Amino acid sequence: MKLILGLIFSISICLNVIRTHPNLKMIEEINKLQTTWVSGENTKFTNKDINQIKMLLGSLKNPKKSKLRKKIALNSSDLPVNYDLREVFPKCESIKEVRDQSNCGSCWAFGAVEAMSDRICIASGQTLQTRISSEDLLSCCTECGSCNGGFTDEAWSYFGFEGLVTGGLYEQNDTCLPYKFKPCDHHVVGKYGPCDSDLYPTPKCENKCNSDYKKTQFKDDKWYASDVYLIEGNELAMMNEIYNHGSIEVSFTVYEDFVTYKSGVYQHVQGQQLGGHAVKAIGWGVENGVNYWLIVNSWNEGWGDNGLFKILRGSDHCGIESDPVAGIPKLH
Repeated sequence: MKLILGLIFSISICLNVIRTHPNLKMIEEINKLQTTWVSGENTKFTNKDINQIKMLLGSLKNPKKSKLRKKIALNSSDLPVNYDLREVFPKCESIKEVRDQSNCGSCWAFGAVEAMSDRICIASGQTLQTRISSEDLLSCCTECGSCNGGFTDEAWSYFGFEGLVTGGLYEQNDTCLPYKFKPCDHHVVGKYGPCDSDLYPTPKCENKCNSDYKKTQFKDDKWYASDVYLIEGNELAMMNEIYNHGSIEVSFTVYEDFVTYKSGVYQHVQGQQLGGHAVKAIGWGVENGVNYWLIVNSWNEGWGDNGLFKILRGSDHCGIESDPVAGIPKLH
């Protein structure tokens, strides 16, 4: 019932949509305001209508009380003004990686497995370059969601209790279950090739590794968390969690102008609400006197600032500080 309610919500946000994108007038108006960020056309969404963009926004509000406990933050008073996990842990390849969810509303799974992968590397002293599988989480956790959207807290709960195998990008067969859907350029000429116009069906759960992966059997490839939890929805608690343990998963409401983000610190200016989105937060900082969160998106490096964006920090802008979630991985 919980998943059905979530899917009804996901479908409802796709109704009564504007059929043109990018909105060049919007881009011009935002840049004229000289706000804290720069708007522009993104390769990933050129000539892509709003209905298709909404397919990628799959972070749903859980209609039931979360199974996860809320962690009590141990706050530090000496946090740096600027903090970027890529700089602090330069040997952790996954932190720098920008994945692509393709034509599937699986952001809830991507934000989770990206943070899980980062945390394994950080906890190992930057020695383990493990990639946790978005394919395994998307296809096998039926309580979590599907290509129509899902729940971030359920994703982390699954990691703790059921475990997840390794899995990298499309056709990275040196992992157990790489992502089945290839990255794409969405109706423009680019290095990936064009996307299909329709939402992809959720892949079938397969409890076996790809045939090129010879390392171990499926059950022996699983990784688990020793603890999974909700983070207090406030700025200081989130900063401490990132500082002490690494990347976290956050969700926020996407508006039409966000899709045009190119650089700076994003703040919603205009445009309709499109839906919920889940992403990975890897740090924070101050730019031109404006506090921000540093976020990795899952729309490949052709979108935004090489696949990343900054968003206003400290005022729960677009709900970015409302539902953070994370966990502590068990090391093999």
